Amino acid sequence: MAAQDRLERPAFYALRPGGWRDLLTLLHPPYTAWHLSYVAIGAAVAPHFYGYRLVWTLVAFLLGVGVAAHALDELHGRPLGTRLSNRTLVALAALSLAGAAAIGVFGALTISLWLLVFVATGVLLAVAYNLELFGGRMHSDLWFALGWGAFPALTAFWAQAGELRIDGVLVAAACLMLSAAQRRLSTPVRELRRRTVSVSGEQRLTSGHTVELDAARIAAPMEGALMACAVGIVLLAAGLVVARL
Repeated sequence: MAAQDRLERPAFYALRPGGWRDLLTLLHPPYTAWHLSYVAIGAAVAPHFYGYRLVWTLVAFLLGVGVAAHALDELHGRPLGTRLSNRTLVALAALSLAGAAAIGVFGALTISLWLLVFVATGVLLAVAYNLELFGGRMHSDLWFALGWGAFPALTAFWAQAGELRIDGVLVAAACLMLSAAQRRLSTPVRELRRRTVSVSGEQRLTSGHTVELDAARIAAPMEGALMACAVGIVLLAAGLVVARL
C-alpha cells in the first residue's frame, strides 16, 4: 500500500495528538467559526441590533457548540483520536454547556422568557446529537442542518428582535441549506480520513491521459471547498455586522 493511499490525520485541520494541540483540534476551528457566523448573520439581519447581545450569544454558542458539543462527540467514539481523558471531556462538556445555559437563562430574564425555549432546545441538540441518543435518530444530516445551521441564526435573530419574522426565518433557512451542503461535503471526507484503509484506481480523460487516484486526490477538492466556504461565510458575517455598527 502506497503511503498516499491513506490519509493519516482524522481531519484536515487536526494537529498532531497531545497537549494543547488536542484542545485546538477538539474545537474544529473552521467549522466552529462557520457556525458562529450564522449567529452573527442572524443578529445582523434583525430589525434592531444590540452589539452586547450579539457578543453574549456568540459566547453561548462558542461554549455550547464549539466546546461542549465537540467534547461530547469526541467522548462518543473518539473520532479525532485525541489523548484527552474521558474525565477531561466530560468536564469540558458539562462546564461549557452549563455556561451556555446560564447565559441563555440570564438573557431570558432580561429580554424574554421565550428564550428559555431556545436554551432547552440547544441543550437537547448538543447532547442528543453528539451522544447519538434515541437510537441515533437525531444524528442525521437533517438534524445537523437544523441544529448547527438554522438554530444558531434563528436564536440570534430572536435575541435581537424578541420575535420571529419572515426575514429571520428566510435567513435561518439559508443557513440550514449551507449546513446541509457542508454535511454533504464533509461526510465523504470523514469516511476517507477515518474509515478508509486504502484507495486505488485511475481516471481516464478524453485526452487519453490517465490520472492515478488516491485518498488525498479525492479529498482535496472537497476539503478545499469546505475551507473556502468557512472563510467566505466568516467574512460575510463580519461584513454584515460591521454594516450594522
